Amino acid sequence: MGAEVRQAKRIGLLYDGRASTFCPGCEHGLLLKLIARALEELGVADRAVMVGTVGCSSLGYLLFDSDFVQAPHGRAPAVMAGIKLVEPDAVVFAIQGDGDALSIGLQELLYAADRGIPMTIFMYNNMTFGMTGGQMAPTTIPGMRTTTTPRGRDVKLSGSPIDACRLLSAIDGPAYLRRAILAPRPLRVKGKIFYSAREALEAYRIVLNAFRAQLKGGFSFVEFVGTCNVNWRMGIDESKAFVHEVGAKYFPPGLCRDIYGLEGGGKV
Repeated sequence: MGAEVRQAKRIGLLYDGRASTFCPGCEHGLLLKLIARALEELGVADRAVMVGTVGCSSLGYLLFDSDFVQAPHGRAPAVMAGIKLVEPDAVVFAIQGDGDALSIGLQELLYAADRGIPMTIFMYNNMTFGMTGGQMAPTTIPGMRTTTTPRGRDVKLSGSPIDACRLLSAIDGPAYLRRAILAPRPLRVKGKIFYSAREALEAYRIVLNAFRAQLKGGFSFVEFVGTCNVNWRMGIDESKAFVHEVGAKYFPPGLCRDIYGLEGGGKV
């Protein structure tokens, strides 16, 4: 095993030749790597516990080198609460899809946030149910076509997209609430496409702050808006442009709450 592989294992990711299980173009892998680096930088990798639920994010255990507990669909916050009661020093986190967190798991999320349990939830918002076939999710934007809305989401029939950060902001319990764009912005230069690194660098800073909030005893929730080019039936470049040009209008990035002043602010 070379030095590069040993270093990769030290930051929490398994680089043993195993191919990623995520679709090409998906930002799930990027988020896992940022989380691993953050846990290592904060010196808490040895007490990290990842809780998985049903969805694409549950495949993270194949690539992530930490303790892992599989929860039922949408029940990650409840399982995380149990872990914190038994092991208060554990650093617990979950990556939940928008369908998992805001559909079947919405009640679990709200009550964990209301109690202010020290945990960290990263919600990957790709505006669809990714693993189960691309059905309409609570975050599907108006007019967006899915397998269950082939003519586009009709607000009169299905309601409006749920804004998770706005919803959680109405509760006093959370300590850190944030939304960011995870998909890198495609840049066309002289007929060639390049990708901005700004989104990944910003996401890493936010991941660090989310864990710092938990270490201070607070509940932290970060919504990362990403892509699902396969279910969107788009090319990779097209899907990333869609997030920035359309998705960001419905889910604008920004800080919603920061009671510890991790970003130099306070309760917004």
